[in-house]
Amino acid sequence: MLAAASAGVAIAMNVGKVPLAIGALRAELGLSLVQAGWVSSTLVTLAVCGALATGLAAGRLGALRLLLAGLLLGALASLAITLMPAAQLAAAGGSGFAWLIAARLAEGAGFLAVAATAPTLISAAAAPADRRFALGVWATYLPAGAGLAMALSPLLLQAAGWRGLWWLASAGLLTAAAATWLQRAHYAGAAPSGHALAWGPTLAVLRQPLPWVYGLAFGAWALQHFALIIWMPSFLREQRGLGAVAVALLTCTMLLACVPGNLIGGMLVQHGLSRGRLIAWTHVATGLFGLGCFSDSLPDGVRFACSVALSFTGGLIPAAALTASAALARTPSQISAVQGAVMQCSQLGQFFGTPLIAAVVAATGHWSSARWVTASAAALGVLLGAWALRAERRLQARPAA
Repeated sequence: MLAAASAGVAIAMNVGKVPLAIGALRAELGLSLVQAGWVSSTLVTLAVCGALATGLAAGRLGALRLLLAGLLLGALASLAITLMPAAQLAAAGGSGFAWLIAARLAEGAGFLAVAATAPTLISAAAAPADRRFALGVWATYLPAGAGLAMALSPLLLQAAGWRGLWWLASAGLLTAAAATWLQRAHYAGAAPSGHALAWGPTLAVLRQPLPWVYGLAFGAWALQHFALIIWMPSFLREQRGLGAVAVALLTCTMLLACVPGNLIGGMLVQHGLSRGRLIAWTHVATGLFGLGCFSDSLPDGVRFACSVALSFTGGLIPAAALTASAALARTPSQISAVQGAVMQCSQLGQFFGTPLIAAVVAATGHWSSARWVTASAAALGVLLGAWALRAERRLQARPAA
């Protein structure tokens, strides 16, 4: 189980390695601000378009096979771009940008493969009574991996440039691939069947509203969290004049606060708390903390505490959404399908949230205006949680009918 979870942490480092390295990439490759934005967002764009298809493909190809392919693809893409000579990457005509985008697309495909299939392997390796908590542990993969990469960024950027970060991510991916392969005997329950996959049972789970409601609620939380990830480094660097190390450490503290929230969320679901109820009340809390984060009238210490509290409490939501397959899915192919649907919906928060926040802040000239975006997302999350709660009650009542 831990080997499959470590694969998620390793692949998430490909997400976290970019934000603090953008400056170095722009300086070496001569990237414009728009091009740098594409480097950062390509992976999310691919997830929005292909997460569900990847989850469905896992049922035919096999979860273990696809996860290993994703890890190796991510590692090779990172290695390939670091091995290209600096002069070639910085060549005129935008060839360096094109190569970088191609590498990020390959990394994005690897990310999708791992994120859609690791929960299937975790479910196969865990005892039935422990599956909800095990999937709650899985929910920590993105903040843990991205936070680790961001925490190491200042040291590696100073010592080895952006290539040092890419080398570290590749090493982590190859190590995770080896660990997962060595534990392959524990994933026998997730092996593909010897006959052609019947699409009917796999698609049946996606006809339920709950996977989509959970995914959209996750997306509403992702918008709030991503607003913090965008705002905090800019605020600390440009308005408070802090250095790169301090900015990275404070931002990572906020980001990693999500991890214990993920674990607590997994335990609450394990003990029978309704996912819909958990989602609704958590969005109430994140909405209030978001107002504090972006309030110019509060002291910096209080605003930072609100940001950490928002990240911590919000961590309950991924645990609720990503453990849904334990309740809704009956086969390995259904688990991958549910995970793909949840992930595709959740990425909408990042995909649409970034330009929306940028537009609001640009129109008003104040970062404090972002609180209305985050508050609106939290309000949507409360409504989605209430919808999920009603759907859960109907689902529970169905066998007795």
